Amino acid sequence: MRFASPAYLLLLVPVAALAWLELVRRGGAVRFSDVTFLRARQGASRYWKPALVALNASALALMVFALARPQRGRVYEEVESRGVDIMLCMDVSESMSTPDLQPDRISAAKQRASEFIGKRPGDRIGLVVFANGSMTLCPLTVDRGVLGSIIDRLRLGVLDGTRTAIGMGLSSAVGRLKGSAAKSKVVILLTDGLNNAGEIDPLTAARLAATYGVKVYCIGVGSRTPVTVMVNDPMWGSRPQTVSADFDMKTLEDAAALTGGKAYEASDNEALKRIYDEINRLEPTHFKTARHTLYSEKSGDYLLPATILFLVGLLVPAVAFRRLP
Repeated sequence: MRFASPAYLLLLVPVAALAWLELVRRGGAVRFSDVTFLRARQGASRYWKPALVALNASALALMVFALARPQRGRVYEEVESRGVDIMLCMDVSESMSTPDLQPDRISAAKQRASEFIGKRPGDRIGLVVFANGSMTLCPLTVDRGVLGSIIDRLRLGVLDGTRTAIGMGLSSAVGRLKGSAAKSKVVILLTDGLNNAGEIDPLTAARLAATYGVKVYCIGVGSRTPVTVMVNDPMWGSRPQTVSADFDMKTLEDAAALTGGKAYEASDNEALKRIYDEINRLEPTHFKTARHTLYSEKSGDYLLPATILFLVGLLVPAVAFRRLP
């Protein structure tokens, strides 16, 4: 709330002065030898004068507020962003269930991916998964709720998971970005295995990405050194098993280098978090915000009650005291 003509508020000073003078002003007097009888029977009439003065002073004060032009503003914000178009490309083969990350590789990957998209409010982000083939689960979108829900519901088995088609997954992600008008286009590819399926190898897909100006960040997830973990064997129940990641780091590095990206190795949950944080810093989103306020006049909110109080101040003396001004 603001007043467009605040100088008129100075009129409240003479209004207050007039009200005070009216209250202290003595009216005409008639001498009586004894006024005990009159005092005992004046009742509520002693309050009429202060009430009428307050009524008229309130009407004048509201009129002064109306003259000062009260205005209520509504703030509008325009956000111009130069966001990044990002496709998450995630391995969902059976080996992603290995529990060398906590609680397992796929769960850790989902958690870090969800945290990452929460830090990118101005970007369009989508999701491609791959195993024996590839599939787009979410095209580029700014709806974080929809994308987050898809990631939360992601389970192994959505594709035949016995083999890993890294090149197919990368080419599918690039296909979703090739028509993008964004100045920066990125694929974040996460896998724990070797490319052993599909018609397109990772380096061919990386060259395709470079052709369309898509930068690829590759993440090899899993412990390269042998780690003993407890697994649930259908026949023998829970038993220890030694596992290690078998991803081809050399191929991931070459694919990333062809596009100007980087390749990373995540052997545990914290390493995976640091990798996503670094990618977040390497691909900043630029925002430009403009705020403006539109004001609407609210003088009518004061004029109407002022008019009502003014009319009541005229009618009450005329009706109660049979006196016209």
